Amino acid sequence: MTRPNVLRKATSIDDLRNIARRHVPRAFFEYADHGSYTQSTMRANRSDLEAIRLRQRVAIDVDSRDLSTTIIGERAELPLALAPIGLCGMQYGDGEILAARAAQEAGIPFCLSTMSICSIEDVAAAVDKPFWFQLYVMRDRGFVRSLIERAIEAKCSALMPTLDLQILGQRHCDIKNGMTVPPEITFSNVMDVATKPSWAWSILKGKRKTFGNIAGHISGMDSVNTLAQWMSQQFDPTLNWKDMDWIRSIWPGKIILKGIMDVEDAKIAASLGVSAIVVSNHGGRQLDGAKSSISELEKIVDAVGSDVDVMFDGGIRTGQDVLRALALGAKSCMVGRAFVYGLGAGGQAGVSKAIDILKKELDVSMALTGTRSVREITSGILAH
Repeated sequence: MTRPNVLRKATSIDDLRNIARRHVPRAFFEYADHGSYTQSTMRANRSDLEAIRLRQRVAIDVDSRDLSTTIIGERAELPLALAPIGLCGMQYGDGEILAARAAQEAGIPFCLSTMSICSIEDVAAAVDKPFWFQLYVMRDRGFVRSLIERAIEAKCSALMPTLDLQILGQRHCDIKNGMTVPPEITFSNVMDVATKPSWAWSILKGKRKTFGNIAGHISGMDSVNTLAQWMSQQFDPTLNWKDMDWIRSIWPGKIILKGIMDVEDAKIAASLGVSAIVVSNHGGRQLDGAKSSISELEKIVDAVGSDVDVMFDGGIRTGQDVLRALALGAKSCMVGRAFVYGLGAGGQAGVSKAIDILKKELDVSMALTGTRSVREITSGILAH
């Protein structure tokens, strides 16, 4: 059920968030919506973006505007990509497939999470164009190798090793909600789901009810149903830069390194010859007390120069936020919560709505800053 009437009235990402909060069970909504510990870094991602002011210009011919660009050398209709988000298939049945389809219709990249509900193979069979695959490096390197090989077989066009989740930052709401995949049958869960029949129906129709890339692939792990349980047993805290050589020996294509928040780390990452790095603090879901992604973006761009494309991730809720990040040197942006709210609000139509909202806001904001093309965006559009 796509709830067309409800979606039609949504004019902002915040509207989609409010719809999703009403339609998605609390545990899964808060899994995507909340950050770690006190959530100070998650809040800073938003407040620091909003504090950046734009320079309003007038009497400039902006009748024709071009929002297209290239992302890791490939044409994109917008300077946007859908970030890898775990458990999309618990926001809405077949959520990863629906998000990938919406992204491809919009002409932008989609990145599938290792911790997805739909598997690599599920998504590959359901879409017409290549997508990206996000990789978590685990203790069982044989399994990691098999994930990479499955991504190769699925013709994924880029691999995104994520470096900032060797150990899980505590997210209080997940512990309090007892979040499991699929949901445990408890009185509170049953009552919550009973008030969300459209969500329940979408999940029942979905291909899978657990982690599609993991279940059945490792002996003794079939019963794992919590993200924290899986991470504590498998995610590898020994991950280091040398492991990138090992990944490169298996993966033949483009590599994007996600989770860069420090200038020194950015220089090391750029020296590895990767296609891009993503300035990201994992949406404020890991190191609480870290600085906002946007506060580190310009320094990292300056440090790596033209050696590698820099993508931005962290707190984007509006087209103006996209414009701000591009003005500070990002080549493109990744959106996570923004599209997940759309997914929870209305499946594929909701994701398309989220992308369209960001597109229109970016387009109007470019015009009002006297900017005709994404390629013309510089720090000159910012009010200092």
